[in-house]
Amino acid sequence: MRFLSSILVAGVLVASGLAASVSAAQGTQPTTILFENVRVYDGKSERLSAAVNVLVRGNRIEKISPDPIATDRSAMTRIIHGEGRTLMPGLIDAHTHIMFATVPQLAVLTSDVGFLNVAATRAAEDMLLRGFTSIRDLGGPVYGLKRGIDLGLVPGPRIWPSGAFISQSGGHGDFRLPNELPAAPGSFSFSERVGAAAIADNPDAVRLRAREQLALGASQIKLMAGGGVASSFDPLDVTQYTVPELRAAVEAAENWGTYVTVHAYTPRAVRQAIEAGVKCIDHGQMLDEDTVKLMARKGTWWSLQPFVDTGRSPYPEGSANRRKQLAMFAGTDRAYALAKKHKLKIAWGTDTLFNAETAATQGAQLAGMVRWFTPAEALRIATSGNAELLALSGLRSPYEGKLGVVEEGALADLLLVDGNPLENIDLVADAEKNFIVIMKDGKIFKDAVPVHR
Repeated sequence: MRFLSSILVAGVLVASGLAASVSAAQGTQPTTILFENVRVYDGKSERLSAAVNVLVRGNRIEKISPDPIATDRSAMTRIIHGEGRTLMPGLIDAHTHIMFATVPQLAVLTSDVGFLNVAATRAAEDMLLRGFTSIRDLGGPVYGLKRGIDLGLVPGPRIWPSGAFISQSGGHGDFRLPNELPAAPGSFSFSERVGAAAIADNPDAVRLRAREQLALGASQIKLMAGGGVASSFDPLDVTQYTVPELRAAVEAAENWGTYVTVHAYTPRAVRQAIEAGVKCIDHGQMLDEDTVKLMARKGTWWSLQPFVDTGRSPYPEGSANRRKQLAMFAGTDRAYALAKKHKLKIAWGTDTLFNAETAATQGAQLAGMVRWFTPAEALRIATSGNAELLALSGLRSPYEGKLGVVEEGALADLLLVDGNPLENIDLVADAEKNFIVIMKDGKIFKDAVPVHR
């Protein structure tokens, strides 16, 4: 025990040293930042505000005023001349797998996890520089990356982690090879050993795996409740898990003050998830109207992805995975129409897997939401709407404060945009050109403001 205590103390000292060095590095950032002459998109409204000034102190928005805001004009105060540009909340992607987004599937299944962490670190920085300051990660060994970002060791978005997604044998989260089945009792596959997936085949096992992820820091629990595109064993139409198995995860999550979200496409899979107490459905492209009505009555969130056939696919034409993908794509337009008709709580996410080219189109995928929504509606979903979904984690949320809005007291996750995205949402598709300032937690990660002489 004395030896273990020494190890724990040493770990605390190391972590403290890291935090201190990060804090020192962050000391070069101004403690007060004043945006002058900006028009605000607050994350909710249909139009921009008149010209205002916005004061950020520390990591919060302290004041918004049409009148000049006095500052001490010290060396630690930064004045940013907005010149009528748009100040808006940082974007939120409610369905990511940042550990797997940019690496081919074969590499994910065969590479050392250290390589995956390196690739994900680069993906996290790229995502932040596309203006995405928060993400809900719905499956993958992301806890270490999140910790590094939160300590300031590397740049990246805030992460609401699910950790390992929980799947039945032969389910959407089972990426074992056929020659690994039947599995030996108590054996763990590579994806289980690295924390990407957890196979559980009865209520007690599901409960155990959910509790493990909660212990590791999951802000919500993710289960695979139906067939999927990327997996090899399961057709798209199959229902996975039983109500008692799903309920075991729901009870574990609710005991920790948070919720369960599920991967599901079909009415049967969604109906039994709702019966078990699941709060959010991710995907649902094959739902019928009666099931959507049930979701509306229950107040269930629908986290939809704008899946349409753009020709970018990690799966060869004619393959089983590609056929499943095209069948799922065919339901997207109807899904959005039903969600709008019945006024569901809609979230937005990209769910990019195994394709660096597609990952780079994250902003363009948001801009493409005008296929179903006005620019104001699409931006509201990706800011204040997705922030409301993140808040379902309650006390398990890893960050304190209000996100997705520009208002006094909110966290300072902000974008300064060269133009009006409510009139031209395509501005968000090219962050490199159009996002002049990218701020997360009151710190500037991109500063392309023209120099005034």
